[in-house]
Amino acid sequence: MTGKATRIDLFSLATPQMRAFHLTWLAFFVCFFAWFACAPLMPVLKGEFGLSSAQIANINIAAVAVTILVRLIVGPLCDRLGPRKTYCGLLVLGAIPVLGVALAQSYEAFLFFRLAIGAIGASFVITQYHSSMMFAPNVVGTANATTAGWGNAGAGVAQAGMPLLLTAMLMLGVSQSLGWRLAMLVPGLAMLVVAWLYWRYTQDCPEGNFSDLRAAGQGPEGSKGGWSSFASAARNYRVWLLFITYGACFGVELFIHNMAAIYYVERFGLSLASAGMAAASFGLLALFARALGGMASDRLARRRGLDGRTLLLCGLMLGEGLGLLGFARADSTALALLAMLGFGLFTHMACGATYALVPFIDRRALGGVAAIIGAGGNVGAVAAGFLMKGLGDMQHTLTLLGVLVAISALCALAVRFSAEHKASEQALYDNSLAGA
Repeated sequence: MTGKATRIDLFSLATPQMRAFHLTWLAFFVCFFAWFACAPLMPVLKGEFGLSSAQIANINIAAVAVTILVRLIVGPLCDRLGPRKTYCGLLVLGAIPVLGVALAQSYEAFLFFRLAIGAIGASFVITQYHSSMMFAPNVVGTANATTAGWGNAGAGVAQAGMPLLLTAMLMLGVSQSLGWRLAMLVPGLAMLVVAWLYWRYTQDCPEGNFSDLRAAGQGPEGSKGGWSSFASAARNYRVWLLFITYGACFGVELFIHNMAAIYYVERFGLSLASAGMAAASFGLLALFARALGGMASDRLARRRGLDGRTLLLCGLMLGEGLGLLGFARADSTALALLAMLGFGLFTHMACGATYALVPFIDRRALGGVAAIIGAGGNVGAVAAGFLMKGLGDMQHTLTLLGVLVAISALCALAVRFSAEHKASEQALYDNSLAGA
């Protein structure tokens, strides 16, 4: 636990831990903004490319499908190369399809770039890995949830901001067809700027960069590195239980991000700007709700240890499932918005509570654990997309999702830790506080 921060000095950039804290959430924010920049513009893009409902479903599935593979890759890469190099590489390479989507002239081209853009969703795994490397057990849940939550808010800002950017282009006399393309340049360029900041001002762990430490005969504490990390994580049943719960919370979050704007337009007749604001309210919950889930997990852990973390996750999953059922039954814009905010609160908190558990599953295989569980979120989103495509009705899809999410809460209860594991984690917890 050498060098890990035991407190979060929110307004400080003086330490490598806090620089990593702020730059991880900023990098994740621009990645999420870019990832979902197309979603609020789908009513416009539907007309631009003459998209059918099936093609829209394909686009939404493509947006989250490739992230599964890339998340599985970047976890071991973080163990091997370090989070600094991995994040910078993802930001630079990910900016290419974000800028390229502005050049799409057909459904096929747009689908290809949308698929490629999905790779930047793997930024979440690097964010959680980097903050786990920097913060001690007493605050790591809060750190993980806060960096992820503030980063997730990028999706909410995209829902509100992209229609506003398009409106600004139209007011300048630009055509709608050119306007949305120019608007897509903003997130792509932002990714390149943040890549430079990340390279310049972060390091892999409190002691320095992995490459320098290994050259000096040292290395990241307990890390197996590379694909051995992945293999070790894959043999741990707790990883797969949390894979399911994360699919049921973050997967639903991704599904709502992709469908909310067009749902409000087609079901309630809202304008593009109004639908974007309604959809943005769900994403902006991440500004505090994810952090709230992490903080609640850290607080419960002080009294009930790791069991308190799993019980909290179970309760949040049940709340999310019931909230989804309420959202499915809403028959007015006001009721739909209230229900969405209600289940959204539980959804974001459950995401935070899940990754408040991740650092304690297997410290020696952190990259693999973070990667597999993170991929579970995208598997859930893809499954929800196929469910929507098969049922062809948003309300039926939401109802079934609510039932499935409530059932998945049992997976959180099934996560158990041995007495030896609990004692080891408690010792690390006590030692980190003693050295603060």
